[in-house]
Order: sequence, then structure tokens, then C-alpha cells
Amino acid sequence: MYQLVRYYPSMKSGEALGVLAGITAHQWGMVTSAQAGAHGVSRLVLSRLADAGHLERLSHGVYKDAGAPSGEFDDVRAAWLSTDPKDVGESRLRDRSSEIVVASASAARLHRIGDLWAGRHEFVSPARRQSQRAEIRYRLRVLDPNDVTLVEGLPAMTLERTIADLVEDVGDLSLVADALRDAALKHNLEFGRLRKLLAPLAERNGFRRRDGDALLGRLLTIAGIDADSVARRVANEPPLGSLVAAHHLEGLTAEPDRFDDIARAFTAQFASDAAKRLAESSGQSHSAGIVPKAETLAAIRAVQTAYDEVADGRA
Repeated sequence: MYQLVRYYPSMKSGEALGVLAGITAHQWGMVTSAQAGAHGVSRLVLSRLADAGHLERLSHGVYKDAGAPSGEFDDVRAAWLSTDPKDVGESRLRDRSSEIVVASASAARLHRIGDLWAGRHEFVSPARRQSQRAEIRYRLRVLDPNDVTLVEGLPAMTLERTIADLVEDVGDLSLVADALRDAALKHNLEFGRLRKLLAPLAERNGFRRRDGDALLGRLLTIAGIDADSVARRVANEPPLGSLVAAHHLEGLTAEPDRFDDIARAFTAQFASDAAKRLAESSGQSHSAGIVPKAETLAAIRAVQTAYDEVADGRA
């Protein structure tokens, strides 16, 4: 009768787990096989640790400590780690502008705007790269450092750069408008920067060359964003009593032509003393016509900031 004896490399499982813990502690409980190999933990040991339930295979060459909590964006993080598998994520984040950055629909997903998940991970890189893996796509792009931010611990395009990138990459303005709507009502979106980023894309979308205002206006129209809808949401929220609303919104009346639509919306929603004060301080009604959509959205952003402050208990 023969007894099956397994062969184990020189590094014991317990020792290997200790080595890996020093890596996983700094990158969401994850480790790449290249990182492990650089510390003396072979692929064979990684495989056996996974078979024993100590590690979980997330993607090609990326493992996660089985005891680490799962996260909504583990797949994106694992994909990003695999784009430069030798370097630890912590060191890669020090120079975001020269790094591989989450882009397009993947960035929108991190920002939680729109519904554009297409089953692959989108990245841009300042150097040309290719991948044999269908779930990863690279595009060549040198980004302004101001257009890169950290989202869920990953270097990603800012909201403004993400929306412009979606216009370029996805092309369907209705899908981009959904993302813009979410961004405008949930986040502090910089419309001036967005107009500049949209300008190079205007002509290919049927507008005059570099007319970022026109392209932004089309997106806003498709998104159905207007002052009334946001004002009603604030007015109907119980924590925003009349005095609290007045306290936060009086400062906006310095520019009456931008505030008039919102003041009227508040007046229509509730005839409280505070609402009347808002309408009176906004000045006479302007007969010139509709406020430009980009300017209206700037006011919407200010109202939404006040709303968020009160909702978060910071007022």
C-alpha cells in the first residue's frame, strides 16, 4: 500500500500567509502573483493557499485574503492592480497623472452616476498599452493632473472629465445625459470645466467647432435638468424649514438673474415668510427670457449644496 505524499516548496503555508499579509494590508486585502513572487511566495504556494480557502482568486494573477471584507468595487481594484502587477498599489498612487487611470463607463460606475456598465474595465494610460484579456481595455490618453482624482481608493477621472470621456467614448448622448443628471444633482459638478472639456467634442456631435456651451446645453435638455425640479425637492424636505432655507439661500440672491427661476419655484411650492423673502430679494422678474441652462445649473448646484448640508446635519 502506497501513501501519497504532497510536495511543498521550502516556504511553509503559515510563513507565506505572514508574508502576504504585509502586502494585502495596503491594497484592499489583495495581492498579485508578481508581488508575491517578489517576496518569495511562488505561484504554486498561492494556488495551494487558494485551494485551502486562505485566498480567493479574483482575476488573472490577483488573489484576495479570504478573511478580508468584500467590496462593491473589488473587481475594478483587482483589474487595476493587474495593469501593473509588480508594483504595490500604495506606491502607484503617489503620481496619479502618470498612472493608469480608471476611465469612461468604469469611472462613471465608481462615481455612481448613470448606468453604463458594459462588462469590461476601462482605463487610460499615458503610454501605449495592449491587453490580451477581453475584460480590460486601454486607451492612450495624457490627462491633466487636475482631471484625475481618487474615487474608492482608485485613480479615476474626475466627474467632469468622466462625462466628457463618455461623450467621446460612448457617443450616445442620452446615456451620457443620464450620468450628467446624476452628477449634477448629487455632486459638486464644475460646469465651467465641463464646458471646456466638451468643446473639442462639439463639432463631431453636430455643433459649431469648439462650442462646448451648445453641447452642454443639449445634454442638459436631454437630461431634463431644470431649476424647478431641484427647488421642489428642497422645499418638500421636512428638515428644510422656511428659516433654514432662507439662511442658506439668501447669499445666492446677489446675482438675481441666476436666482430668479429658483426663487419663483420656491414661492410656488410654499408661501412661507422665508419663501417670500427669497422672492423679494431676488429682485424684479426678468422679461428677457429663459436663463441660460449652464447658469441655471450653477444655481442648482448651490441649492443642492445647501440641501446636502442640512440633510447631513452640518447646517
